[in-house]
Amino acid sequence: MKPRKIPMRMCVGCREMKPKRELLRIVKNQAGEISLDIVGKAPGRGAYVCRDAACFTRAVKAKQLERALQHRIDPAVFEQLLGVIQSHDG
Repeated sequence: MKPRKIPMRMCVGCREMKPKRELLRIVKNQAGEISLDIVGKAPGRGAYVCRDAACFTRAVKAKQLERALQHRIDPAVFEQLLGVIQSHDG
């Protein structure tokens, strides 16, 4: 029996390829709302980032997250996402 292939995704912060399950998915839905996709199957354009607040901050500062989602993101949304990431971290 062949070993199962592990799906890999690139983190927009550190630009490293990692297994999909190790990353958080941030998604932009049809209405243009940005949210954290806990399950990883929400419809819309997604971007992956490490579960590390520093990596998320790097992605925000370099505007990599906005570029990946093809949408300008309000700073309040960044703060909300950072809070969720920090709560998942600890």
